[in-house]
Amino acid sequence: MSEKLEIYDLDNTLRAIEERDKFYSEIKKEFKKTGKITKKVKSIRLFLLNSKGRIYLQKRSNIKNENPGLYDKTIGGHVSAGDTFDMTVIRECAEELGFPAAVVPKEDFAKTVKTIDLNIVGVFRKVDYVDNFLSVRIDKEGNKFTQPFISQMYIGYYDGSIKFVDGESSGIEVFSLDELRAEIKNNPSKFTGDVTFMIKTYNTFLKPII
Repeated sequence: MSEKLEIYDLDNTLRAIEERDKFYSEIKKEFKKTGKITKKVKSIRLFLLNSKGRIYLQKRSNIKNENPGLYDKTIGGHVSAGDTFDMTVIRECAEELGFPAAVVPKEDFAKTVKTIDLNIVGVFRKVDYVDNFLSVRIDKEGNKFTQPFISQMYIGYYDGSIKFVDGESSGIEVFSLDELRAEIKNNPSKFTGDVTFMIKTYNTFLKPII
């Protein structure tokens, strides 16, 4: 049995709780028939940095059903029915990157990252809530579609070792903000739409710890 997700309409009204596989089967059929998707689920998206301000991007495996082979945000994940956004980003971090993390309020974030040992634990904060985030996806056949999400955005810092657990990803690559901007400008097809959006929208947060 796959995980269960809360299914919302485009007005953010909860309509059902369904298994993830069923939801994706339904929206793929809907997009093929109508060219749009009218249901969405909750998700989290995280940019992870080290204390020097270098950004960790996930390199998606070529066997992924969506956005195969592209550079993506550090972590993305669905919020299971009954779970919170904060719980999800902490769990996804442990499951995908193999280290513990804590989410702290924005007013405590700057002090926390300077006083806690970032070689042991990651420290995250929420930077945005987007109730109609449009994620551009590309399938294995090269077909492009746009999937709406209710998404909470995070940034965080961690200096310890990363043990990448997700077998469907080929690893992590690290960029400075300037390097990433230049690479996106010169080779935009190497990156997911999520990365391009997040770099443009949240770049003021992507800096070294002073």
